Amino acid sequence: MTASPTGPATGASPAPEVSTPSAPAPGSSEDPWHDPTLYFNRELSQLDFNFRVLAQAQDPQVPLLERLKFLCISCTNLDEFFEIRAGTLRHAHDLGLVAGPDGLAPATVLARIHERAAELVDAQYDCWNDMLRPALAKSGVRVLARDRWNAAQSRWLRDYFRDEVMPVLSPLGLDPAHPFPKILNKSLNIVVVLHGRDAFGREGNLAIVRAPRSLPRIIQIPESVSGGPHDFVFLSSVLSTFVDELFPGMEVEGAYQFRVTRNSELLVDEEEVDNIALALRDELVGRGYLRAVRLEIAEQCPEPIVRTLLDNFDLPANAVYRIDGAVNLNRVIQVYDLVQRPDLKFPPFQSRPLPGSDSMFDTVSRGDVLLHHPFDAFTPVLELLRQAAEDPSVLAIKQTLYRSGKDSQIVEQLVQAARKGKDVTVVVELRARFDEEANLGFADRLQEAGVQVVYGVVGYKTHAKMLLVVRREGTRLRRYVHLGTGNYHAGTARQYTDIGLITANPDIGNDVHLIFQQLSGLAPRLTLECLLQSPFTLHAGVLQRIERETAHALAGRPARIVAKMNALNEVRVVSALYRASQAGVQIDLIVRGACTLRPGVPGVSDNIRVRSIVGRFLEHSRVYWFGNDGAPELFGASADWLERNLLRRVETCFPILDPGLAVRVHEEVLSNYLADNLNAWALQADGSYVRIEPDDEEAPHSGQAWLLAKLCG
Repeated sequence: MTASPTGPATGASPAPEVSTPSAPAPGSSEDPWHDPTLYFNRELSQLDFNFRVLAQAQDPQVPLLERLKFLCISCTNLDEFFEIRAGTLRHAHDLGLVAGPDGLAPATVLARIHERAAELVDAQYDCWNDMLRPALAKSGVRVLARDRWNAAQSRWLRDYFRDEVMPVLSPLGLDPAHPFPKILNKSLNIVVVLHGRDAFGREGNLAIVRAPRSLPRIIQIPESVSGGPHDFVFLSSVLSTFVDELFPGMEVEGAYQFRVTRNSELLVDEEEVDNIALALRDELVGRGYLRAVRLEIAEQCPEPIVRTLLDNFDLPANAVYRIDGAVNLNRVIQVYDLVQRPDLKFPPFQSRPLPGSDSMFDTVSRGDVLLHHPFDAFTPVLELLRQAAEDPSVLAIKQTLYRSGKDSQIVEQLVQAARKGKDVTVVVELRARFDEEANLGFADRLQEAGVQVVYGVVGYKTHAKMLLVVRREGTRLRRYVHLGTGNYHAGTARQYTDIGLITANPDIGNDVHLIFQQLSGLAPRLTLECLLQSPFTLHAGVLQRIERETAHALAGRPARIVAKMNALNEVRVVSALYRASQAGVQIDLIVRGACTLRPGVPGVSDNIRVRSIVGRFLEHSRVYWFGNDGAPELFGASADWLERNLLRRVETCFPILDPGLAVRVHEEVLSNYLADNLNAWALQADGSYVRIEPDDEEAPHSGQAWLLAKLCG
């Protein structure tokens, strides 16, 4: 297995040279693990993840429409990165906050973000203009540029503009009576340069045309007009071409599309408000108009207009991105949904059903059930809830909800359970980013049905994934529990990899019962039998197990840690891993996104290997395995090894106690991905990622493809 660079996705700014920390001098309070050269910057590491996503779009082995989808995902991820990570950094810069463990001040990080993001944007549009757009056209899916419209297409599009677009537009000329308007976050806009006088004698200069969100961003031209079954144009192209019809009698000297991205992090002082739901509703009203963090504008826009926009949005010069194409490139994802071409997409698959799911209580009574999504169906979770709602022996249902999606079957079953007289309690996390409005809506619906809705704990997001069913069986009450690494969301259960455990283990059931009591009431700190819980015992539990492996290594015993997660940045965990590596512990980390740990540093982390898996499904499962000198422990968790997850959220980490299921999780989630040589990227000591490729004598292995074949047949 070899690691080789592949295009821009592997690039990274060279890291500063790392010195091997030495023990502090006697009496010194200096901590050798505070050396900033030992830590990558979290934001820059997260940004680089999108180069690995983009590499999927650049890969000719991936089906063509799936490549388009990966391109759009990289664009959407970048939007969210600016809305949250860059927005938060700019806020930190304004407040004068100190540098993090990497030693980089917020202003320095922001400057590097803009440099690296500019590289990513260039790579995205090169991929679109030079690779995907021509390849799609060759395959009969054409996204037509303005200079490629023929006469019939132009006539149809002009009529479309007049009939469907122009009636909903409200152009705004800029003058003393019409100041620069508020521009909604990520909305499509056209800045128009005008010459001449209008009916009131006003001299034309600039005007803004905002595209209402009711208009489709991708327009399909009928085959009878265009001659092709899959011909599309961007709305931005139509607006730019026919915008002159909005200004009769005036000359349009130029029309340039632009889009501004704003900070979208809601700031609610939970300790200062009486009702967090009402406070969030108020904040959501203004979310689209918070501080600007990025400006995207047409490449050919004159510099004076760019400066005018930067001044209006209070942005520095390095926050502008000149775009060679549509500023909202991610909207081309609509083509993926509109074009029914199985030959250009991944082959469909059928998730494996669970035998006995028509009687979930009997099935779980016979032994724990492990589900590995999306390869195993999410249906058993829905069935457990549906059967609980219908079963007269079920007395109570308790559940956490973080993200559930629109028209959630989970919410519907909880409503039905309450209407059938069950005692139903739901902990709804209202602050789930970008799902706040949806969560407020289904919280209202649950309350109207008689469900007791709890909004979690002030200051701590409830990110745990727990479902508890209390059932009377003869003369006793029995608890059935589902614990997962992913959300109760049937849609993402088809797109994300996650594991879920359904069990009737009495100790686990009692632990979950106690956590729900703590969340809904004012219970004290808990002593749990099986589960580790943030913000109380999970952080310490992870550290203790890393230190145990360190002790095994120092005693000359085998020592091994394998962990899979989405991101890693908690300083004490990283320091403990460095110490374990120095002691000789062999450590493999499968970290999809941001990783601040620097592997491969001689004398510090040369026993640590970090890889990232990027493939058809979003890797989302969190699994921790500790060798423990032949008595291994394996956990699933809702938490990454991030500071926020371990210290500022309510999370659960659950053991896989059934030996056979533990072996299965280790094989499918850990060993399988460590053997991947097609979709794996290795993190280097300089911060770059290189793609793993099979050696000449090594068989190609895709972890996700292997799971599809093994579990879905």
